[in-house]
Amino acid sequence: MKPEWKAFLLDAGAEMDNDRVSHYGNPERERSVAVTGDVICDLSHQGLIRARGEEAAAFLQGQFTCDVSEVGPQHSLPGAWCTAKGRMVCTFRLFNRGDAFYLRLPREQVETVLKRLSMYVLRAKVTLEDAGDAFIPLGLSGPHGETLLKDALGGDIPTQANACTRHDSITIIRIPGHHPRFELYGDLESMQQLWHALNVHCAPVGAAQWALMDILAGIPNLYPATAEAFVPQMTNLQQLGGVSFNKGCYPGQEVVARMQYLGKLKRRMYLIHLPVETPPQPGDSLVDPDQPSDQPAGTIVDAQRHPDGGVAALAVMQITSAEAGQSRLERPDGAPAQVVPLPYAFDPAATP
Repeated sequence: MKPEWKAFLLDAGAEMDNDRVSHYGNPERERSVAVTGDVICDLSHQGLIRARGEEAAAFLQGQFTCDVSEVGPQHSLPGAWCTAKGRMVCTFRLFNRGDAFYLRLPREQVETVLKRLSMYVLRAKVTLEDAGDAFIPLGLSGPHGETLLKDALGGDIPTQANACTRHDSITIIRIPGHHPRFELYGDLESMQQLWHALNVHCAPVGAAQWALMDILAGIPNLYPATAEAFVPQMTNLQQLGGVSFNKGCYPGQEVVARMQYLGKLKRRMYLIHLPVETPPQPGDSLVDPDQPSDQPAGTIVDAQRHPDGGVAALAVMQITSAEAGQSRLERPDGAPAQVVPLPYAFDPAATP
């Protein structure tokens, strides 16, 4: 995080933990307004990897599950990078700005992904680097988010998920959410001005509330504890446009394609409610009394406290266990997992 931006956030009342905004003095109120009202959120807890060079697009196309040829100044995509066995090392959002592509992913994943991805560059004319300080990142969400952003910046605002526009130095990306939701990337001065313009009508919230919005939107984020735990279809990534079955080869492509056309998906991601106060951690297990003890019924992808009580979580679960409704957290309280409808339709035909 740039020192000037950190000082700006502290002046705005931010309580911080290792360059991550925890809250602005009233976490319970922030949790409530995050799902009902208009909010802004510093996104410095997320990281960026920059890929540039004349062969950057071709290199990324040969590595990722999404169709990189569709990513440009007006369109971004979610995606994943897999091992040869089809297990996802990370999930990300890929966008283009100027002469470079950017992978936005949890900051905890940047060092590992950058090191491993760089091993595949070989003679390709592409440079990969940590771009965490390249921009000031800001999130905006709320029922009036589109209007507020248009009033603050003017010009066209993306109206569909994954669409992008550019206003002067600020890149605007529309992302899925219950309310209009945006990621914005720009220089320090422009983002400070935008913060002041939006702060009149929006409440600032901490990083946990942005993660809660991702969970409620059914968007999977992988952390070190869940890296290489799932194939893309297990996290519904194909439902979000993050997997192309028409592009060329990439690591794990045969496994992913075989699952799509020949396999039978036994696990997929669900949105669940847990009646607990302390959220489980990514990688924690769910159990089912009808399943063998050595076979977890599910794995937590991410979890955050919900303003209506308890915890909202995304979990990759055995379909049979989820449908039976008997899964519980594998911990002393044994909290039951109640499946909640996802905000997008799950098409069984997409994963035969």
